[in-house]
Amino acid sequence: MTGLILDGVLMVLLVAALGYGVRLERKLSALRAGQQAFASAVTELNTAAGRAETALATLRASGHETDLLHDRIVKAREVKAQLEGLIARAPSAPARAVVEEAPLELRAVAPRPVPVAATAPVATTADDERALRMAALAERIQGMAAPAVARAQAPGGSNVSAILGAMTANQAAKQSLNQARRNLDEDLFAA
Repeated sequence: MTGLILDGVLMVLLVAALGYGVRLERKLSALRAGQQAFASAVTELNTAAGRAETALATLRASGHETDLLHDRIVKAREVKAQLEGLIARAPSAPARAVVEEAPLELRAVAPRPVPVAATAPVATTADDERALRMAALAERIQGMAAPAVARAQAPGGSNVSAILGAMTANQAAKQSLNQARRNLDEDLFAA
């Protein structure tokens, strides 16, 4: 009889061990599924870190280009201030009178100033208006720079071509900066 009781106790313990094994198997399978989810999350995190590094490198390059553009703008503003000072000191006589005072051989090749009001298109934005004013100013300077002899004799006259080149570079830099601003605004609002 003791054998039978021991066999019964042993059977109950085996059934309990079997139930505990089934529960343990379920927990282990849940742990494996969590481990696989963790591995996929680590892979996604690694991919996101790679994209962040690429974006950071692009941002640094853009910052460097912005610094270069800023330096150009600062230099262009200095040239603009010099140009405005030269224009303020320039005589108020029209360019046509300067051409008429030039020798006959220079009058034939001197460009005739074109009235700005006749050729200027209508400005739609402040940038366009400023560009039109700069173009009108360039035309005035070209009219002033026409007689080479008068330019060589006038004090500061040799700077006119340098100033004209700087104005052209300034205008190109402004257009480039405005285009970069528009692209940046479009990129920011697209994101």
